[in-house]
Amino acid sequence: MREDFLHYVWQHQYFDKVDLRTTAGEEIQVLRAGQRNADAGPDFLNARLRLGDVEWNGAVEIHLRASDWQRHNHQVDAKYDQVVLHVVYQADADVHRTNGSLIPALPLATRLAPELLGRYEALMQAPPAAALPCAPLLSQVPQLVRTMMTERALLERVERKADAIAELHQHLAHDWEATAYHALAAAFGFQKNSEPLARLAKAVPLSVLRRHRHDARQLEALLFGQAGFLVGNDETAADDYIRDRRQEHEFLRHKYGLGAAALATHEWNYLRLRPANFPAVRLGQLVGLLHCRPALFDALLTAQSVAALTEFFAGAPAPEYWRTHFRPGRPGKVPSLGKSSIDLLITNVVVPLRVAYARHIGQPTLVESSITLLSELPAEHNQYTDLYQDLGFEHCTAADSQGLLALHKSYCEPRRCLHCAIGGRLVGGGAGRRVPEAAALPPRPAGI
Repeated sequence: MREDFLHYVWQHQYFDKVDLRTTAGEEIQVLRAGQRNADAGPDFLNARLRLGDVEWNGAVEIHLRASDWQRHNHQVDAKYDQVVLHVVYQADADVHRTNGSLIPALPLATRLAPELLGRYEALMQAPPAAALPCAPLLSQVPQLVRTMMTERALLERVERKADAIAELHQHLAHDWEATAYHALAAAFGFQKNSEPLARLAKAVPLSVLRRHRHDARQLEALLFGQAGFLVGNDETAADDYIRDRRQEHEFLRHKYGLGAAALATHEWNYLRLRPANFPAVRLGQLVGLLHCRPALFDALLTAQSVAALTEFFAGAPAPEYWRTHFRPGRPGKVPSLGKSSIDLLITNVVVPLRVAYARHIGQPTLVESSITLLSELPAEHNQYTDLYQDLGFEHCTAADSQGLLALHKSYCEPRRCLHCAIGGRLVGGGAGRRVPEAAALPPRPAGI
């Protein structure tokens, strides 16, 4: 048994309340269970309880064993002085506040229905390799609950990405254009080269690019030079383009003092990448966008549809040299930025960027319209989304894909089943099974 099971039991009051008493024999009446605390301190805040003839407002702390109180050093932490009830599975010790006063304890070991424990254990005993612990039981969960949980996971995923954008915005002195530039630069790395491209954006600040973004030659020299792609070697010795841009980069590097920030060629990743995804190819596509689209943020913010955003990206081709070279000095036909790549840029940059801005200015309708863009994009397919689709989860659009990926990463993989509406439905007995009489409560919302 894990402690989060007792959190779940207390939150939903799934235990026998007949003749409810503390270990000292004092009668307990739960008037309000309290709210889960996501920060440091007691597990539930603002609980309201009647102990004997006295009504208490305070916190509730939960442990598997009462002695965990000492193991966690709560007896010397003043944050826990507000605890008015210690809820435990086994009451194996008395616990006290920092002033020495005794904290009443409620043991639950004899108050949990066997059916509830059985359902919990069935979920928790799935093999470690199982991607979805609840897979054998999913037929007992209504499709509506699955859909609502996927939507909730989607919103949480978008919020986390928007939080990262907001943090970047703050770091960049609240410049939204610079935020769009840095976010797009990292995204053009498409995972394998996201980190070096993010560092490249720092190595060539937007304040410098703004002076040269209308001059394609200087823009290429700045970015490819700082990326370390203009060095002389046997492959580029006779390459006039590389030699010319290298000379221009030397001038601009000294002019702006950029030398120390330049990347080395070994910092880029090529392992298991198709040539179309090589870093120089992706950087060429980013350079074309920066040259052809001087107002990045405004265009990404005001685009009204996926079609408009697709044209925004597709209509800004890479420089001519990087349409015919996979690497410096190595010719070859290079495909343009593909539809699937554009869809990923919309998903991972445009939507969170717009949500972050909407939250910043307090426009909830912009949040909704931005997330709606995901419903216009086709579904992604990978080993995780296909697994959920095979189990009957709806998977038609990128909104579904993002929700399923979030469900896997935030709930299924870390086994946070009791924080998930699907797992909660299975354990609580709402999936076609009767909740034990002592645990019955008014219906609670499942999902968001």
